[in-house]
Amino acid sequence: MLKPGRPVKDVKINSDTTIEKIFEELSQSGGFEAVNLSDGLEILSEMIEDKKCVKFISFVGAVVSTGLRGIIKDMIKNNWFNVAITTCGALDHDIARHYSHYKEGSFTMDDIELADQDIHRLGNVLVPMESYGPLIEEKIQRFLEEEYKNGVKEMSSAQICKMIGSHLGEDSFLYWAFKNKVDVIVPGIMDGAVGSQIWMFSQKHSDFKLNLMDDANLLSGIVFKAEKSGALMIGGGISKHHTLWWNQYREGLDYAFYITTAQEFDGSLSGALVREAISWGKVTQKAKQATLHAEVTTILPFIYAALVSKLQK
Repeated sequence: MLKPGRPVKDVKINSDTTIEKIFEELSQSGGFEAVNLSDGLEILSEMIEDKKCVKFISFVGAVVSTGLRGIIKDMIKNNWFNVAITTCGALDHDIARHYSHYKEGSFTMDDIELADQDIHRLGNVLVPMESYGPLIEEKIQRFLEEEYKNGVKEMSSAQICKMIGSHLGEDSFLYWAFKNKVDVIVPGIMDGAVGSQIWMFSQKHSDFKLNLMDDANLLSGIVFKAEKSGALMIGGGISKHHTLWWNQYREGLDYAFYITTAQEFDGSLSGALVREAISWGKVTQKAKQATLHAEVTTILPFIYAALVSKLQK
């Protein structure tokens, strides 16, 4: 028989209240997503401090076009994660924003007028054409040509990410992944500008191959050896599913925190709560897990700030 929990308490904040204390207040506030937010902080802090745990971060590429790129970069720089799984757009935006700039825009801008000005719109972020396609083409072709001249004729997506990161700087999440030996895997790497340039390179060098089986071998080696595993999953789609999929081979994640704006009632993977993955063996039955319905560019900076405060103690 289910029993009611603790009494719901009013949130109390004053000028001396720390961000960590606010999260503690939310844990007893009763509703509605606040408790999931507070639970997520506890899950992440325990996961990051667990030395037996292999830690995954997955995220959708679109957030790298925004200022959230800085938070993702810092989390990888802090050595909070061992493996990152993302989409090709994350590589595209990391390259483009290292060498160039995106602009602020709005959701209500005239897309026909923007097209006439050679500007792409990604939500309320404006991507000038010269900052994207031509720039990425020039960089990737040059990077691959260097590798090819050094005798490299075959690369996995993880090796592609290391290659890119080695050419970028401290503003880049790929750079810090390269420097800290964090494996970045892009299961759908052909779905983006970098992937198209790999294909274009192969048209000129027919003996050059993209080997996704090497990514599978890398992940299997990590997962099969893991005593415990955990994941912060930012947004859904292939990056979330690939994280869950591979962790089923060790009977599931022991820690899982998922942030999404999708709803579960259309049966989509992006909308599926973390607890649904328990039925598939992708999250353990005893896992510490939570799903937070929130817009990640708004909420993750606050989670990051609370984590920094909590982990320092």
